[in-house]
Order: sequence, then structure tokens, then C-alpha cells
Amino acid sequence: MRAAMADADVGDDVLDGDPTMRELEERCAQLLGMEAALWTPSGCMGNTIALMAHLQRGDSFLAPHLAHVLGSELGTAAWLAGGMPQALPWATPGVPAASDITAASASSGPYYALRTRLFCLENTHNAAGGAVVAPDEHAVLVAAAREAGLRVHLDGARLWNASVAMEVPPAALTVGVDTAQVCLSKGLGAPVGSVVAGSVEFVAEARRLRKMLGGGVRQGGVLAAAGLVALDRVDQLAEDHQNARLLADGLREIGWQVDTPQTNIVLATTLDLPTTLSRLTALGVHASAMAGRVRMVTHRDVTKAQIKQVLRRIGKDAARSSGGRSLGSPRASAS
Repeated sequence: MRAAMADADVGDDVLDGDPTMRELEERCAQLLGMEAALWTPSGCMGNTIALMAHLQRGDSFLAPHLAHVLGSELGTAAWLAGGMPQALPWATPGVPAASDITAASASSGPYYALRTRLFCLENTHNAAGGAVVAPDEHAVLVAAAREAGLRVHLDGARLWNASVAMEVPPAALTVGVDTAQVCLSKGLGAPVGSVVAGSVEFVAEARRLRKMLGGGVRQGGVLAAAGLVALDRVDQLAEDHQNARLLADGLREIGWQVDTPQTNIVLATTLDLPTTLSRLTALGVHASAMAGRVRMVTHRDVTKAQIKQVLRRIGKDAARSSGGRSLGSPRASAS
């Protein structure tokens, strides 16, 4: 990847275009089944650009509970896009019911009633443990949004993971949406970069909005080259999914209460989250908090041998603790 970056054919992407950036954008648009695409420095910027294009100030938008656009983008949906967020409850992990989209987007009322203009879907859903939205579920949700007169934006930061997990092409998971954002970093390993895609007209406006947000780049081909290498690695995400299941199964054997991961995110329940995270840090195990649970993520820099080492460290810690109970067990004491 670094060699590709060093050898990249570059231009000026702000002025007359960068050939490597153009190649990346065209390839992503084709993979996503969209007319055009635009590189952005981050997924957050890609999502913000889409919301700015779809919403007028004061418009409401819908998104599943704990969606990234609701709580993990520092309020840009409201601050920069001017949107009023409405969280929809999950019918299944990370996925709302079509009936809730219909109910929340009812547009009848006086002129001073809040207008709902957009539905944001997330696939995979980060806070739901990398839960996937299957093509049939996707179709039902998009149809409900369309019937309610809503536009649809797909936050597909981990859409590649969903595609690999369900063995369907990425374009099968974007059917009917107006815009989609996908990350080239995270599991694919690029150092920086996402892509936001949609119609030719949308991408023209998105380029203007990206410049407004400070996302215009000059010799962007240096970064786009890494993205092209990343796209050649999509199939390797299956190894991350296997490692996540290995980790989850091992933690469960030690006594942890762990969901079975669909992709590369492992969520575990513990009675004392801060203490658990502190003890994991002391063991040299990297984890974070997500939706009140312990979150561990597998990716291309985490090997199967390292997963087994993590399990050995946690297992030894459990053996040393009172009664041999694991720190992640819901039965474990706060001490």
C-alpha cells in the first residue's frame, strides 16, 4: 500500500482533477451501483455532506437508535446540516421496523409542523455489534421511506463487511438509496479516506460541499492509491469475521456473556464496564465502550495467534480472580 502511494500518478483534485483519485471514485461508483462518487477524508465528512445536500435547516431526519450519525459525529447533523434527528427503535439489532418509519414521517399538519425529509440507514450497524441489514430487510425499509416521501442515505462505513458476510455484491445493499457512504479505512486498512456516492448531480454538489468543509485536496492520488489497494482486499474481511467468532466463542467459554458476531465486532455484557476496561488495559488487551458494553474489533492487523493470546491472558486473569470468575462474566464482582 505504501509503495502504491509513493508511485501514484497525481494531479490537482481541486482544479483539473487527479487521475488516481478519479480511478478510485469511478471504481467505487461501479461497485456500489451508483452513477458517481466522491472521495472524502473521513466517513463523518461523507455523511455530513449527504445530510447537507438532503436537508434544509429545521428538517427532521430518521435513523436507527444509536446510529453513527446520531451520536458519534459530534452533532454535525444538527450543527452543519441543520437537521433535527429522530431515533427509531430497533425491531432487530440495528434495524428499525418499516411501520416506525411510516409513523415517524407522517407529514400531514399545519405549516409550522416539523417536516421529515430523510431516512438514514446504517449497514453494518456499529453499536449493534456490526449487525448486517440483509437485502430483503433493506428493500422493505427503503420502500417504506419512499412511500413516506423520504430520501434515503446509507451510512455504509462497513458495507464491505456486510457484503462479505452475506456473500452478496455491495450494489445489492444500495438498491433504492439516494446516496451512500463507504469507508476505505477500518477493515480495508487504508490510512485515510471514504467515498460518498449518488447521482452525477449529487456528486457535483457534494464536491462543492466538501470544499466548504475543508475537504478539498491537491495531489489526492497519494491517498487514493491506498484506497485502490484496499478495494483489492475486500474478500479478506472474511478472515476478520472468522477471528471475531473465534474471540467470541473463546470469551464465552471463559464465562463472558457475548453476542455471536455477524461480522468483525464483538460486544460483551459486564456488570462493571469501567473496571472491566481497566483490567483489560492492564492485560494489554485493547477494547472500548460501546452502548454500555465492552467492544472488541478484529481487523487485518489482528491475527488468529493474537486472538488466542488475548484469550489466554483473560483466562489466566479469571483463574487468579476470586472463584475463578472471568472479569467479563455478569456474575463477576465489581472488584
